Formats: sequence, structure tokens, C-alpha cells
Amino acid sequence: MTRQLLRRPRPSSRPAEPERAVRGARSLGLAVLTGVGTGVLVVAVALLVRGEWSPLVRLDEAAVNAGTRLSGGEPGLLRALVVWQTVFLARNLVIPVLALCGWYWWRTRDTARAVWAAVTVLAGWALSNVLKELVQRARPVLDEPVEVAHGYSFPSGHATNTALMTTVLVLLVWPSLRSRGLRVAAVTGAALLTVATAADRVMLGVHYPSDVVAGMLLGVGFALASYLGFRHWYRHDDERGAA
Repeated sequence: MTRQLLRRPRPSSRPAEPERAVRGARSLGLAVLTGVGTGVLVVAVALLVRGEWSPLVRLDEAAVNAGTRLSGGEPGLLRALVVWQTVFLARNLVIPVLALCGWYWWRTRDTARAVWAAVTVLAGWALSNVLKELVQRARPVLDEPVEVAHGYSFPSGHATNTALMTTVLVLLVWPSLRSRGLRVAAVTGAALLTVATAADRVMLGVHYPSDVVAGMLLGVGFALASYLGFRHWYRHDDERGAA
């Protein structure tokens, strides 16, 4: 049953050469647009952060203060937030996610998709760390902190990597999810995990909302751009193999 679910569907017929060219160009164009659009949005937020744009500063500080007041007053909630923080730390996620990529390959023998997923996860993780060093935003400073974190604040590594890894996993198995219900469940699960991680960072007072928003944009956008570029190459590779 599992093998049938993960078996990649084969196209019933090969499209004509002009149609293949149009599809390839469209996929590559979407990859470029997605990558550029993601970059523009993340850079725009980074510039507002670096420029200390007052409306954004006020919103960030108000949200962090409200979140930490709530978590600080509820010991059970605070413990749950700290556990979530530990579980969704990038270095704790990356091994299980890479293992899932390996499991997918073992079940399907689809080497290209499995390698794409693993490389995208590692590249996106590295990119988020580079951006932290470039922006060098200090973490929130509170009179009564409920948690302490080290390193720079923008973008949130937790939010970036949760968004990145969940999106990659959904895209990895997407062709094998034959029903609309399975696809909706996969997307909904990825979105809930990402939003919960973003909320965790703000409620623990270790990131501003702008950090986690930029992180989610970066993670999802990078994964989608990478996948669209992969599909451009993968489609042509499939066609050459079928010829």
C-alpha cells in the first residue's frame, strides 16, 4: 500500500516538442520570479529593520512584550514553548528530514527528487545563517526575559528552517499524494507547524515578529524557487531518458 502511494505517476503520453519547450520555459521563468520575489521581500524587511523604521519597531516591541507577558504568566505554556524550541532547532530537525529523504528514495528509487530535497534543505539552512551575519540584528532586550537565546535575530532560524523543511517534504512527496484530501492535509500540516514555530519564537521573547515573518518568507520562497528550477531540469531529463 505504501509502495503504491509513493510510486511516482508516469505520464501516459509525451507532449509535442513545442509544448515541452513552452512548459520548460514557463517552469524556469516561475523559478526565477519566485526566487527574485522572495529575495526582494526579505531584503525589504531587512532594510526596514536596519533602518529602524518606527512603525515596525513599535509593532515588534509590542508583540514581544505581549507574548512574553502571556508565556511568563503560564508555567505550563512556557515549558511547552521551550520544548517546542528544542525540537524545532534546525540541527535537531535536519537529521530526521534527511532520513525521510533517504526513506523516500528507498521506497521509490527516485534519486533526483531525493537529492534535490536534501540539497535544498542544506542550502537553505546555510543561507539563513549567512543572512543573520549580514543583517546582525540584536535580539529583543526585555526587563524580565522568559528565555535566553544567543546569536543574531534576523531572520529567525527556527522559522526559516521549519518553513523550508516542511515545504520541501511536501513538495518531495507531492506527485505521490493522489487525492485532494492528502494534499490539503500535507499543506495544512506544514503551515501549522511553521506558524506554531513562529509564534513560539515571539512568545519566548527571542525574536521579533519581523524576524519570523522574514524567516517564513525565506523558507517557503527558497523551497518553491528551488523546486521550480528542479522541475525545469527534471522534466527535460525525463524526456531524454524516455527518448
